[in-house]
Amino acid sequence: MRTLYQNRTMATIKFTKMHGAGNDYIYVDAQQYDIPDPAAAAVKWSRPHFGVGSDGLILIGASEVADFRMRMYNNDGSEGMMCGNGVRCIGKFVYDKGLTRSKTVSVETRAGIKILQLQTDANDRVTGATVDMGEPILSNKEQLYTADGRMTAGRVEANGKNYTGTFVSMGNPHFVIFVDDIGAIDLAGEGPALECHPLFPQKCNIEFAEVRENGIIRTRVWERGTGITMACGTGACATAVAAKLNGRSNGQSIIAMDGGDLTIEWRVTDNHIYMTGPAATAFEGEIEL
Repeated sequence: MRTLYQNRTMATIKFTKMHGAGNDYIYVDAQQYDIPDPAAAAVKWSRPHFGVGSDGLILIGASEVADFRMRMYNNDGSEGMMCGNGVRCIGKFVYDKGLTRSKTVSVETRAGIKILQLQTDANDRVTGATVDMGEPILSNKEQLYTADGRMTAGRVEANGKNYTGTFVSMGNPHFVIFVDDIGAIDLAGEGPALECHPLFPQKCNIEFAEVRENGIIRTRVWERGTGITMACGTGACATAVAAKLNGRSNGQSIIAMDGGDLTIEWRVTDNHIYMTGPAATAFEGEIEL
C-alpha cells in the first residue's frame, strides 16, 4: 500500500483516459490529487465536446485492506458499486506506471475486493486481465422489489410492452432480457423506462442479449446513470449467469458487446465468476480542477 502525498491541492490534475472494450473512463491517481467533489467532476469532465468525454470518472486510491481502492462515478454523478471494465484498467494503470510490480493485484471496491491477474505483452505492458468477480447474487430485496428479491425469466411491463428477464446482481443490479433479434431493439427508447422501473428501487442496468448459433451471446447495455455504453463488465457477467440459469449456455460464454468481446466463466469449484478482457490507454492529459 502507498502513503498519501503531503501536498494534495493543485490547480490542475493529470488524468489518463482508458477503456475496456470501449467502456471508457477518466482515471485519476487519488493518492496524488485531491478531488473534493468527484460527483461534480464526473459530470463536468465526462461531457462530450465540452469536457474529456467519457462514461464517468474512476479514482484510484490507497486501501487498508487491498493494494488499491477504486471509486467509480457515472457521468450523471452517481457513484457505482464497481465497474468490471474499469477495474481491469486500474490494473493496467498501476502496473504500467510502476505503482506495483506484481501481476496479481487486489482492488477494494464498494462491491468487495476484486483480484486481478494481469496479462502483459513483450514490452511488459498490460494488455488485459482476468478478474475474480466473486459470486453472483441471485436474491437481493434491496435491489429487486419482489417477495424474495429474486426473478428468473420473470415478466415485466414497461414502454407498453412485456419483457421476460432475469435479475442478477454483481454488487450492482442487472436485468438480462433474451431476445431473438437484438437488431430490432431500440436501446435508447426502451432502456430508460426499464432502468427506472418501480421493480428496481436502486434503478437497474439493462442488458438485451441474443444467443447466436455459434454460442456467442451478442449483448447491448443500457447502464444506469450513464445510458448506452460500448460494454459493461458486470453486465457481461450477469448475462453469462442468466444464460446458464435459463439453459442457454454451460456457464462459459463469450459476450460480444458493441466495443468488443469479454470471456466469462462461472466456475463450479468456487461459484465465482471470472471475467477476462482487454484494457487500453487512449491518451493522457491535464484538466482544471
